[in-house]
Amino acid sequence: MSGVGNKPTNFIRQIIDQDLASGKHAEVHTRFPPEPNGYLHIGHAKSIVLNFGLIEDYPGTCNLRFDDTNPAKEEEEFVEAIKADVNWLGYQWKELRFASDYFEQLYDYAVELIRTGKAFICDLTPEQVRDYRGTLTEPGRESPYRERPVDENLDLFARMRAGEFEDGARTLRARIDMASPNINMRDPTLYRIRHGLIHHQTGDEWCIYPMYDYTHPISDAIEGITHSLCTLEFEDHRPLYDWVLDNISIGCHPRQIEFSRLNLEYTVMSKRKLTQLVQENRVNGWDDPRMPTIAGLRRRGYTPESIRAFCDAIGITKSEGTVEMGVLENSIRSHLDAVAPRRMAVLDPLKLVITNFPEDTDEILSANNHPKDESLGSRELSLSREVYIDRADFRETANKKYKRLVLNGEVRLRNAYVIRCDEAIKDEAGNIVELHCTYDPDTLGKNPEGRKVRGVIHWVSAKHGQSVEVRLYDRLFRSPEPGREGDFHDDINPDSLKILTGCMVEPGLAQAADGERFQFEREGYFCLDSVDSTPDKPVFNRVVSLRDSWGGSNEN
Repeated sequence: MSGVGNKPTNFIRQIIDQDLASGKHAEVHTRFPPEPNGYLHIGHAKSIVLNFGLIEDYPGTCNLRFDDTNPAKEEEEFVEAIKADVNWLGYQWKELRFASDYFEQLYDYAVELIRTGKAFICDLTPEQVRDYRGTLTEPGRESPYRERPVDENLDLFARMRAGEFEDGARTLRARIDMASPNINMRDPTLYRIRHGLIHHQTGDEWCIYPMYDYTHPISDAIEGITHSLCTLEFEDHRPLYDWVLDNISIGCHPRQIEFSRLNLEYTVMSKRKLTQLVQENRVNGWDDPRMPTIAGLRRRGYTPESIRAFCDAIGITKSEGTVEMGVLENSIRSHLDAVAPRRMAVLDPLKLVITNFPEDTDEILSANNHPKDESLGSRELSLSREVYIDRADFRETANKKYKRLVLNGEVRLRNAYVIRCDEAIKDEAGNIVELHCTYDPDTLGKNPEGRKVRGVIHWVSAKHGQSVEVRLYDRLFRSPEPGREGDFHDDINPDSLKILTGCMVEPGLAQAADGERFQFEREGYFCLDSVDSTPDKPVFNRVVSLRDSWGGSNEN
């Protein structure tokens, strides 16, 4: 079924269509509300594409709001990284907001709840609060401080703000229902005391901080959000979201709608676990190309278009499930197949001497940059007497299924001539160190008459090629569900990174721009590393192989 903007419809778009048609809303206002306690990952990309994508198809706005109520884990570095990720994905927020912008208003609404008898100051310790809360099958018990007089609660709350009490000594709790079947409604905490923290926006101005479940609905209402979209783990929190807004004089009540979060094979989406990987040096930072972070995917060579296409492909539903990693990998394959210029690169070089090619001579050949897109033009290749081929493209003997170079056999050098291998030179240990071949000068652009050529192999001029480092990235975990059978660390793939030095590439690749992507013919898609690459030492990351090596044979 088609939706607005020719995008597939989903239950959220159907709700919005109904709200607009009924006149409930004239515009759609959404927000993307991350907590700045780490880098965004591909799961967040699903929410970004949803919230900002709606505004591409409906009249309205989308804000970027940082839910920054826990300064113990939040940093300015994460704020800037999140802003960069949203921009890189192709979106621009209407307004940049922080929940901390509303700290004074949140405090005033808390005072209002106290005045109306809907909130009280509780002296129970965190351990006692957990004990009083009850279980899924047993109701909780009311705090002995639940019936404190309003004036006493107001006085204690003001003194909490003034810094008179130690961390954990008191909390502000909602006064709802300790027998509620929804544990989130059993007098939840609204404020806690946190001394000695420097907030990245408010400094040391506050020593009490509001809880997320209290802050979020009020922030939405202040910003005039119409549809507050969040993942399914917040479904049980929706009654509290509504309770907060129903019991303060705010005059706006957004609708919270939940959708399934993204679960992706061969990776972890827990920010806690991702933080562990970084802090334990299991990876090289948040932007390690093996990480599922947007920064890691960007550095590896993924494109914004491919990630947006992936998010559209998996859709928005209420059903939890796990997406195959191949769906994400195919999204970048599909995009780069269409747009990436082709180049030749030899990852495991073996020198090949064309003995009948004139010495000190270069022949300029022409090669198309893309087999299906003439608009990408062509480039010049210099063929000289000595070239490099990949070691895997030669065997002394092979059966007829082997379509590459064999001793006394012929292949074509890509965009060049047919060659015949006459001799394999070996060192004292019996290792092949050089091939001697002859070429047929009458085979440029045409096949030899009466002879069958095995296949086509790529090559790089020994005289003009550029030596580079190539990093072959693979999936960070070897199990589709890391940690399912125990510690997720045990499932880390020891072969998730292989570093190859001395690889040879076409000379033009030395001038590639940061993040520029290419197909290395017969090898895969590669991107110039934006961090470690230098003009003197280019570094290329493999974005993805030509085919799924985990699900079948790979051309590599």
